[in-house]
Amino acid sequence: MPDTNLAPPVAGHGAARLVSVTVDAYNAELRDKEGFIGDRASKRAFGAILEEWRERLRKNGGDPLGDVPTADLNKKRFDRLLADEAPEVAALMHGVVEEFARELAAVTRRFLRLKGWKDTQRIVVGGGMSGSRVGHLAIGRASLLLRGEGLDLGMRPIRHAADEAALLGAVHLAPSWIFAGHDSVLAVDISGTNVRLGIVELQQEKKADLSASRVIGLERWRHKDDGPTREQAVARIVEMLRGLLRRAEEEKRRLAPFIGIGCPGVIAEDGSIERGGQNLPGNWESSRFHLPSALQEAIPEIGGHGSVVLMHNDAVLQGLSEIPWMRDVERWGVLTIGTGLGNARFTNVASG
Repeated sequence: MPDTNLAPPVAGHGAARLVSVTVDAYNAELRDKEGFIGDRASKRAFGAILEEWRERLRKNGGDPLGDVPTADLNKKRFDRLLADEAPEVAALMHGVVEEFARELAAVTRRFLRLKGWKDTQRIVVGGGMSGSRVGHLAIGRASLLLRGEGLDLGMRPIRHAADEAALLGAVHLAPSWIFAGHDSVLAVDISGTNVRLGIVELQQEKKADLSASRVIGLERWRHKDDGPTREQAVARIVEMLRGLLRRAEEEKRRLAPFIGIGCPGVIAEDGSIERGGQNLPGNWESSRFHLPSALQEAIPEIGGHGSVVLMHNDAVLQGLSEIPWMRDVERWGVLTIGTGLGNARFTNVASG
């Protein structure tokens, strides 16, 4: 009898069974009476903790950061403040990191109680903050807090840059045969703030497990600043993809006829967004909107072959980028610190 547990030749949108892993759970939206629990460990939450401390200090002797608004501070500035020679400035940032780390540890504990997260052995943390010194300290401190409670998760920052992780993860949506005779693939990462696109050079001749893959021609559009309509956003994505196609042709790259997309929310099998797309421009959850079809219609073929467009959750794709380095555990997860707290849990598929 055929093995009905085998993954299909090409996984569907939002698929639970991929070539190397099973996606046990993703986009969990934990709530309590105060709202989404994951919001306590978001970029916004870090800023809120810092602002709360600054307000207290203004009332009691002065704010060591002066008049600069908290909203104008970014992760690079946070890192500079952390290393500031003025003891009070650096101490303030260390205090904020500690408080944020405790929130991150508390949120992680809640995820570990979920059925889909049972027996998780390792967690990687992605998103923008994971690429900063402040983020690394917060993740490391949260890991120590959990270990102190007997939860040895090996919690660590994701290894790839925030702009590239989901793009690199996109190649793990498809089986290796789809890349036969090709050296690169197009990938798209959509978040509530940015759209990132790039050509992922597979470099399979160096590493068959795709661990040597790298992003070429990264393009980034901060759509939140422009406030486009849904249709304008899709048109801009198509324009950027066509630009990458032209670049690939000029560089004589052998693009696979595949486009991998990461997008916020719960991705249905038919490629629609069931929920979780509220931070995207316009209504992406409408039954009349289907991003994969829109991109496939705009780019019907690549290199003379009919294009295949697959979409999954953006946190899932960030997690997939870690697959080559997760072979020593069976069950592992990813948390992404961004507009909210993205999340996904995986079980490795046994090889052979």
